Parts: sequence; structure tokens; C-alpha cells
Amino acid sequence: MALPTVAPGGPQYVAPSAVAVQIGEIMVTPPEIRTPAGVLPLAGAQWHVADYWQREEKIAPWAIVCAVLGFFCLTIFSLLFLLIKETRHHGTVQVTVTSGPRQYVARIPVTDQGQVMHVNNQVNYARSLSMR
Repeated sequence: MALPTVAPGGPQYVAPSAVAVQIGEIMVTPPEIRTPAGVLPLAGAQWHVADYWQREEKIAPWAIVCAVLGFFCLTIFSLLFLLIKETRHHGTVQVTVTSGPRQYVARIPVTDQGQVMHVNNQVNYARSLSMR
């Protein structure tokens, strides 16, 4: 049984590079950076990270339930439950990659400091690949 041959100049399959690190929608596959806007060269790329946090305070849902149920027993004192606030932190980490004249910005939603550290570690690894 003969093996099929490919005609010279015919289509050839090129295996895609393995993804070294993925930061949001940015994929670093040496020797290039793949973004939804296109492909950037990895060599000499500049990376910048900025995190933007927001603090949100609101009345806790369980305090509202206690105030309503307690209104029938303690009347005025049950309204003190409405003074209980619940604080929630959320935000985004903005990762900007610049390579030559082209630039791409990814905004990654985060809910705690551990996620921010993870994104920073990924960007530091991508920076080390850019310097090679």
C-alpha cells in the first residue's frame, strides 16, 4: 500500500504553537501574541497592568427580613436592623500590551485580591517571554 504524497507547493498543515499564558482574551503563543484585534509580535512587547476597585455598601438582605419580621414585635427597635450595611468589593484589571505601533487593552473582571495577584503573575510571565 502506497502512502499519499503531497504535491510540492500544495497546502501544508502548520501546527499551532502551544499557548504559554492566557490573560483574559490575550493569548501568548511564542513567538506572537494573539488578540481578538489581530496578531502582535511577542519580541519587545511592553506590558502594563492597572487595577480599578470599587466599594459598594448596601443594606444586608437578612437585615431587611429581620426589620420587617421584627416590626410586629419590637416596632421601632426593629428598624435599627436597617442600619446594618454589607460591603462588597469588585473591579477590573486592565492589561495593556503594546508591540510596535499596535496596542491592545483587555479588561478582566475580578472579585478579590487573589485574582488580581494571579493576573499580575501571568503578565510578569508574559513580560519574561517578551524579553527573550
